Amino acid sequence: MDTQKKIPNRLFNEKSPYLLQHAYNPVNWYPWSQEAFEKAKQEDKPVFLSIGYSTCHWCHVMERESFEDQEAADMLNRYFVSVKVDREERPDIDHIYMTFCQSLTGHGGWPLTIIMTPEQKPFFAGTYFPKYSRMGIPGLLDILEKVKTAWENNRETLMQSGEQIAENLSRHFKEDREHTALTKDVFHKAFDWLEHSFEPDYGGFSPAPKFPTPHQLSFLLRYWKVTGQEKALAMVEKTLDGMYRGGIFDHIGFGFSRYSTDKRWLVPHFEKMLYDNALLAIVYLEAYQVTQKKAYADVADKIFTYVLRDMVSPDGGFYSAEDADSEGEEGKFYLWTPTEIKDILGEEDGEKLCEYYGITEKGNFEGRNIPNRIRANGEATHGEETIAPLRDRVFAEREKRVHPYKDDKILTSWNGLMIAAMAIGGRVLANESYTQAAEKAVKFVLDKLVRKDGRLFARYREGEAAYPAYAEDYAFLVWGLIELYQTTYQPAYLRQAIRMNQEMLKYFWDEDKGGLFMYGQDSEQLIARPKEAYDGALPSGNSVAAVNFLRLARLTGNRELEQLADQQIKAFGSLIQQTPVGHTYFLTAVMFALYPTKEIVITGERKRTDTKEMIEVIHNTFLPHAVSILNAAGEEQAILTEMIPFIQEQKSIEDKATAYVCENFSCQAPIIDKEEFRKLMTYIH
Repeated sequence: MDTQKKIPNRLFNEKSPYLLQHAYNPVNWYPWSQEAFEKAKQEDKPVFLSIGYSTCHWCHVMERESFEDQEAADMLNRYFVSVKVDREERPDIDHIYMTFCQSLTGHGGWPLTIIMTPEQKPFFAGTYFPKYSRMGIPGLLDILEKVKTAWENNRETLMQSGEQIAENLSRHFKEDREHTALTKDVFHKAFDWLEHSFEPDYGGFSPAPKFPTPHQLSFLLRYWKVTGQEKALAMVEKTLDGMYRGGIFDHIGFGFSRYSTDKRWLVPHFEKMLYDNALLAIVYLEAYQVTQKKAYADVADKIFTYVLRDMVSPDGGFYSAEDADSEGEEGKFYLWTPTEIKDILGEEDGEKLCEYYGITEKGNFEGRNIPNRIRANGEATHGEETIAPLRDRVFAEREKRVHPYKDDKILTSWNGLMIAAMAIGGRVLANESYTQAAEKAVKFVLDKLVRKDGRLFARYREGEAAYPAYAEDYAFLVWGLIELYQTTYQPAYLRQAIRMNQEMLKYFWDEDKGGLFMYGQDSEQLIARPKEAYDGALPSGNSVAAVNFLRLARLTGNRELEQLADQQIKAFGSLIQQTPVGHTYFLTAVMFALYPTKEIVITGERKRTDTKEMIEVIHNTFLPHAVSILNAAGEEQAILTEMIPFIQEQKSIEDKATAYVCENFSCQAPIIDKEEFRKLMTYIH
């Protein structure tokens, strides 16, 4: 966009990449602010609220059609006060108005379009609208004209509607749900639904579009672990293989796109999100632990290669996303013709790579090709050693293309997920560089995103930390810190996890009914204060926090945290019971609570071979319902004992590394034989 002759609007001073994309629109945009709502009151105008994010394809389309258009801008500027919100910076605002949109229209998505009173009470909602009405979709200009007329001639009805809707929203979020204790039946119910929905040809749980939803796969791995149900594991493997073979995985530069538009996982919506890649890396690593199939480890390695190459700031924080579009065209950066490949590699090698990745003259996407391995036989990554050097040359050439836009803001929540993934990768793949990346990201968050009084912020960009962190920021960061402790056994990470967990309870815990509110008691109070338990594209803050409470309770012996988890599960129990498949990460917390768990304490010198070998056994085994502690000598032990009093009595036997395996705070005889320990780990459920 040529900004030379354009006058910027108020978004020009913002840090959000999404808001900055609209800074030169002729629409007189305001960021969400008191100033905007005061203006609406003074000028007696309704508020036009548009919510999206920087890598959203249809947000770009609506901007080009309407927000860059003078006629639409004139209408908005004359009769409305227009407000832009980045949903990734303000998930609280997005959640409230998305809930309204879904209840009013039966669907939701982005861009989210809301029209409301100056008191922030909505009376109209929708998603994408073209400028003019077409094919049954109302046009933005028609909608604005009707709302303007109604505001001028039938104000009372609109205001009453807004009041009623705001009241209903508030009531919906405050709704008294009966506290429900869950039983193991809920796991079978979720499994039955997933089995019934399973798409047997390529994996996944819908025909199309297909979303990865990795936490469904993590649930199935745990279900397999506790029940021995082979179908659960088979569905996971089929899905992981299908996703990797498809075009949803970037076979030239690595990393996963957000979702596939077809059942074969071939045609992605090309944007890449940090959170998807974090959660997918975790489930591929878990599958590797379960099956010992190298192909799954290779996929995790490739995800991390992509992230560390393209998605990490010089200071170690992880960027948020990459756009689907480049040069105004969706997917252009990722597409190939056989001629382009052969120009790079020559005829013979070019033919070899084209055959390997299904690149043909006909093409598989608008006359060009998305590289894929859908027709491949054998293991998902079979034959790569031959192809890898050719692929690297194609990648080097692709780097010269115009890259998709990168959203370089750093979100605490998504960084927490990638810290967890890198920490798990570090221990499962025995790769120190992944552990170091996790440690560097933690340092970044603690240095740049924590206020002097210890309060966490949600977003960092260009030297500015902003927005008091949400429940999911705390929950996801605590998850990352726990994983980092389980990888490094450095007590500082456990101490920080405990501290952040306490902070989260202070700002978000509902003392009356249990569970965590989405935004803190010290944050801007909106027209409702929701609690989120639904596990959608990401697990909810409440479900991750419930797992954290249980793991920290097992790590430290703090029974109060166990009681909080119990209260939290019961608070959302009726919701989970109604739709278990919508709460699959929450179910992993319930599973942790209902099945026996193990605490494994290794007492020994950190640098000694026998200690390292014991730790290696833990790291190589899929132990979703176990936590592990290294009780090393010296200053470290003193710090750890403060947090974990019960380790004082667990001493080395015969001056050898010694494993204490405890179930619900009752311990078996200590083990010093590595093979005996390995056998025991194999049988732990």
